[in-house]
Amino acid sequence: MDVYTAIRTRRSIRAYQQAPVEEEKIQRVLEAGRLAPSANNRQEWRFVVVRDEQTRHELAGAAHGQRFVGDAPVVIVICTDDTDHMMPCGHLSYPIDLAIAADHMTLVAHEQGLGTCWIGAFDENRVKEILAIPDHMRVPILFPLGYAAVPGNDRGRKPLDALVHWERYSS
Repeated sequence: MDVYTAIRTRRSIRAYQQAPVEEEKIQRVLEAGRLAPSANNRQEWRFVVVRDEQTRHELAGAAHGQRFVGDAPVVIVICTDDTDHMMPCGHLSYPIDLAIAADHMTLVAHEQGLGTCWIGAFDENRVKEILAIPDHMRVPILFPLGYAAVPGNDRGRKPLDALVHWERYSS
């Protein structure tokens, strides 16, 4: 699968088969995150891979009861303790850098026949407590990983001409 096809066909998966995910596929997903670019090459991401069933179900509770989070055979939690670096544009680097890593990971997962769903609705402090992540760290992203039980929905996209401005922003 080429990159454009992966981008065009990837969907959020909210129902997972109970089939385990092969270790080599998990490693490939993690490697995709490791290889992602970051501001000043800070590589501030840390990945917590959760396969334990009880822990996954606790994470589902922390994700406001989104049961599919716990139903997936793997949950990857992306966190960092490098939260202070400000880029010259005035934005913190870690939310952007971790999102880039997560996007690389979700696309590689899709290329391997796996499904993912970005989860932003969760109690960060509860996730830290469940996974023994130190208080000073931030946890902006978690995603379930596994084989889809049902395909994700195509939610449609705005047309390109509604999003692109040429030379200057115009309303």
